[in-house]
Amino acid sequence: MSRQSLERNTEQDKYLEAANRLRAQYEAADLQLNRHTKEFASYKYEDDIATEGDEISPKDPAIVAADVAAQITFLRKLKFQYLEQNAKDKYVKSIVSDIDDAPIVTAEDNKELAAVNEEKKAKLKVAKEGLAEVQHNIRTLAPMVEQDYTKVKQATERATLLAQKILDTRLALMRLRQTNPHPRLTIPMADQKLIDQVEEMQTLSDEVELSKKRTKAVKEQVKTGALEIEKLRIQQAESERAVQALQLEEDDNRLVPLYDWYTASLSLHQSLLGLEESHSVSENELQLVYTIGDSTPPIRVSISLIFVPDTRELGGVETTGFDTLGVETTELIEAHIQSNDVPGLVALLLSRARAAANSV
Repeated sequence: MSRQSLERNTEQDKYLEAANRLRAQYEAADLQLNRHTKEFASYKYEDDIATEGDEISPKDPAIVAADVAAQITFLRKLKFQYLEQNAKDKYVKSIVSDIDDAPIVTAEDNKELAAVNEEKKAKLKVAKEGLAEVQHNIRTLAPMVEQDYTKVKQATERATLLAQKILDTRLALMRLRQTNPHPRLTIPMADQKLIDQVEEMQTLSDEVELSKKRTKAVKEQVKTGALEIEKLRIQQAESERAVQALQLEEDDNRLVPLYDWYTASLSLHQSLLGLEESHSVSENELQLVYTIGDSTPPIRVSISLIFVPDTRELGGVETTGFDTLGVETTELIEAHIQSNDVPGLVALLLSRARAAANSV
């Protein structure tokens, strides 16, 4: 063996060891490129790149992107080392080998390699454009998919809540049916009951309005009667003072017109307030009997006014006939005794009695 052959064998052993180390480093890297061999060989990128039997586990996109970037960097370094080792191997082989055994690289070979490289570059460019388009679509559709997912999640939660409400409503309806057996109130029955209640309320409203009008009219009459009584009382007091001042004898002819006026005033008072009878029971007690209403037989009530002796102060009041009409007189009597308002007390008692008689 010649020296050149030995040197060539030594160099080949070195390159073989370097190739074995590169192969061992490649296998130890565990790049999981077996399932992508067909895709890398054909440079065709499709939407579904996973072959049959692959298992895809969900991962965080940031972690996947970092892993892909690290693998791309490693593959670029690996490719560069491969091209460097291949070029060195060819160069060494072309130098150390015999002229007859040395590979002859012609211009045609270079052109073919250039054409193959151009074709591969074109395919690589198309694949990159497809990959960029896919990535753009992913970035565009990801927010829309997230929104749709949120809407579907909300709709699912709402459907679950509505289903629970439906179950609760059915359970409550069953309880109501058990609590309220037949016959139950139906919609037509409820409508008819509502109509009846509306008619009843309208009737009651009309009665209330009529009662208010009657009460207003009675109040006006009582007010007018009270004014007339007050006027008559004033006139009576003036007449008494005039009689006492003149001190006329009983046969004085001037007392006849005064007596006629007093009689007419008393008749007017009786007709206005329904005074049927009035007489003095004692020196300090006056009893008044009134007729209430136009019923048959007439309703009579009596008011006994008891004064403090030798004064005009009201000491007590006794009433009869008011209890049958349902009129409470105790509070009214106490209030007017304190204020010594005899006309007001009589007018108020009569107005209450007339109002009670009209309501009956």
